[in-house]
Amino acid sequence: MRDKYAEENFSTEQPPSRQEARLSRTHGDKERPGRSETPSSEGTQAINGSALLSFVLPKEARLLKRAEFLRVYEQGRRIEGRFMTVFILPSKTGCHRVGITATKKAIGKAHDRNRAKRLLRECFRLSSAELTAVKDPLDWVLNARRGIVYSKLDKPLAEFRSIVARVAK
Repeated sequence: MRDKYAEENFSTEQPPSRQEARLSRTHGDKERPGRSETPSSEGTQAINGSALLSFVLPKEARLLKRAEFLRVYEQGRRIEGRFMTVFILPSKTGCHRVGITATKKAIGKAHDRNRAKRLLRECFRLSSAELTAVKDPLDWVLNARRGIVYSKLDKPLAEFRSIVARVAK
């Protein structure tokens, strides 16, 4: 019964080819420019981010290895603050280096830890003038405390600068 229905209702003939059939790109519409033919003034322009913003600390200015952090923790001096705990130790390199931590136990959620680390990194970066007053280069480890999550940059920055001034004396 199905076969009879198909024979009666469906055509097996192919439809005639249309004259306006689509052509390949090379022979197609010449009025619109292709992606590669777009004038450079209309396309997106790359922004040279390094020229505009230099928020990144160079590798020489960062503590990267766990052993470096542990050395500062064990042999360094500890300074407590409201927003951070700072550990300092004379550096073996010729410049100030910083390591930043924000633990799950102290801060909690990952987005709060990331914000705390950004704030501490910015405090260190903005205090470069105060750091030059310190005669010997130091390795700094900044541990974020819970209070930093609920503050703006100005209070942790003021606290870090006061710590640097205390160390410089």
